[in-house]
Amino acid sequence: MSDTNTFPNWENLVKKQLKTEDIYTILEKENLEGIEVKPFYTEVRKPLANLPKVEESTHLVARYHESLEDEVFAFLLDHNVENLEQKTIFVNNKDLAGHISPKEEDQYFSLIDVFNEKEGTIDDQLTKELLSKDFRRSICVDISLHQNAGAAIYQQLGIALAKTKELIEAYGTDILNKLIFRIAIGGNYFFEMAKLRAFKMVFNQLSKEYGLDDIPYIFAETSLRNKAVSDNENNLIRSTLELASAMIGGADAVFTNNYLIDRTTDNSEEISFKQQIVLAYESIINVFEDAANGSYYVEDITRQIAEKSWALLVEIEEAGGYLELIKQGIIQKKICEHAIAEQQWIEEGKIKLIGVNLYPKLEVKKSIAELYNEKEIKAVRWAEMFE
Repeated sequence: MSDTNTFPNWENLVKKQLKTEDIYTILEKENLEGIEVKPFYTEVRKPLANLPKVEESTHLVARYHESLEDEVFAFLLDHNVENLEQKTIFVNNKDLAGHISPKEEDQYFSLIDVFNEKEGTIDDQLTKELLSKDFRRSICVDISLHQNAGAAIYQQLGIALAKTKELIEAYGTDILNKLIFRIAIGGNYFFEMAKLRAFKMVFNQLSKEYGLDDIPYIFAETSLRNKAVSDNENNLIRSTLELASAMIGGADAVFTNNYLIDRTTDNSEEISFKQQIVLAYESIINVFEDAANGSYYVEDITRQIAEKSWALLVEIEEAGGYLELIKQGIIQKKICEHAIAEQQWIEEGKIKLIGVNLYPKLEVKKSIAELYNEKEIKAVRWAEMFE
């Protein structure tokens, strides 16, 4: 709502519905991101730039299966497939990438992370090998691990920027238009939408520091963090909302991780992919450059996330850079601290996960201390403490 004349009417209506004059105490919602969220917006401090996607329409990506070959135009490949022509290919295997020699009409992307998160290094040989390939985007900056490990949104984006800066310093600014960012999308619908929009802003700002005006290529995939082994149907609902966030937020490609956590079947792979088909063909949200632009709420949290992400980049750089802080264990510790706070909210029911801590089927079986290690960035699903 943008008409300020409606504000008193809105307040009176809410007071009547909640049967109290003290409505703001009830409506205030705490979040672990440190983002201020208002219950009512009448303006936005400063309209944000409408940043486009790199791709005109979002690629709908499926894990390769021969049954999907005729109807899918973008595949994620872990192994070699002969005679796969006129397809967009996202390569997810280092050995496979080494054997690929793209033709002029081919469209290949690398999803192979060149960073060693355990040692705090960049694989220089792998990076140079990938750069020598004629891929559309050859170097992947993977922060999906960080989201699945429990990093805050601003931490994910700040780390993505810091990793980008490490690559620029090692290989020059030409590498910017060779990057593809692999980002996991969580279940906080509007925040995740704002995450992608904020990342475009801060990446564009970083490129301007080098006299460029680049937009990041974003490969968005559904999160594993909020999925449960025993809740397949709820997993489907959660991943559908995550895909919607990614498309509305402006991802260039989307991929659905299998909703069956502990196994995979041909049917589950097909259903997982067809979640994207339903969203794209029923709602057509994959074609807009910035569908959330103009929403006061999303604009405001986008700005806040962008500011916090940029501040973290500055903090990391002043402390010696991403690789140095990984070697010191500082990045791991920061992520672990946020992940533990998040897991505590799960345990206390502040974050509600149907079938896990809301209408639960299982009792707590693992402690937070058993799940997390401040010396390691590792993926942990919230539901693991109950499984």
